[in-house]
Amino acid sequence: MLISRYLQTTIRQSLVSGLATIVLGPRRVGKTTLIKKIIDENNPSVIFLNCDDPDVRNRFSDIGLTELKRFLAKYSIVVFDEAQRIKNIGLVLKMIVDEMPEKTTLATGSSSLELSNEINEPLTGRKKTFYLYPLSFLELYEHEKYDTIATASYLNDILRFGSYPHIFDLPNNSEKESYLLELANDYLYKDILEYQEIRNPEQLRKLLVALALQIGQEVSYTELASLVGIDQKTVLRYLDLLEKSFVIFRLPAFSRNLRTEISKSRKIYFYDLGIRNALIKNFNPYELRQDKGQSWENLIISERIKRDVYQGKQKNYYFWRTYAKKEIDLIEEYRGNITGFEIKWTNNKISPIKEFTNTYSASSIQLVNRENFLDFVT
Repeated sequence: MLISRYLQTTIRQSLVSGLATIVLGPRRVGKTTLIKKIIDENNPSVIFLNCDDPDVRNRFSDIGLTELKRFLAKYSIVVFDEAQRIKNIGLVLKMIVDEMPEKTTLATGSSSLELSNEINEPLTGRKKTFYLYPLSFLELYEHEKYDTIATASYLNDILRFGSYPHIFDLPNNSEKESYLLELANDYLYKDILEYQEIRNPEQLRKLLVALALQIGQEVSYTELASLVGIDQKTVLRYLDLLEKSFVIFRLPAFSRNLRTEISKSRKIYFYDLGIRNALIKNFNPYELRQDKGQSWENLIISERIKRDVYQGKQKNYYFWRTYAKKEIDLIEEYRGNITGFEIKWTNNKISPIKEFTNTYSASSIQLVNRENFLDFVT
């Protein structure tokens, strides 16, 4: 099923000579397909370089300016796909932008691990960066011509199998499960293991399973370290790598005024529930799951973040809880305004939390449930 990506028009409009356009996201999320739709790869003025190809890597690793100019002389658009595979890619991109400013340059990266580390300093002020995630309800809504009933019909499958683009092309549940299990045992670790010299991948896998079992719950780094059998410093390093690889994201606790507020805790969620369910090998339908509330909360928060990133809304995200266990699932801080969201599957009303509204008098709390969730994520 061909579903247009929300960023397609935005990226096309951003393509200007003298700047590098960077598209980051996990493998198999559709970056290559997106770029090929934006440019005409059959145009003789375009060169599309697959950096997974050893020949491409060898040619561009440590390439000099003279050779680079000669090789790219007849092209006006240069695309590096999976650019993190090239050694010193940031310097290569910098040479193109600085010394060949008439060219339009694009680069995709399957993780921000190596690519962002190498491009940030060389390309300061010379790049535009976009992030691509698994398919969002925002994109499905547009695909269904803004039909809310048709868009909502995807919900149960996405709670079960996530929204990697290829999932929508597979004919049955068995093939979807096999695909996700293969992804969870391959792509999650590929860049981390290759570029960060992780010596014990089994520890990383144990950590991911532990996180998958704790979505929506406050996470203790000390407990994770004990559970996996590593020290807390290593847990923090692995979490940072997983976050930069677009596998997980963290929500810190929101605390400004009350001594009764939890201030040093955090929750961890997955960008894709299919990957999460593959890690714990549980693809049960939503109505049969024991983790209904956590799955629903994870989906809504991740979809909200995807929507905001695509629409260019720079927000801070938190959760809020007191020691008396009064809790708000999601807090957004945007342009000086604070809004809380309670995420429920069926509830039609929420109880007022005076500790929050009295302390943050200009704030509000809203309900997100199955009936109105599309308004929240599209």
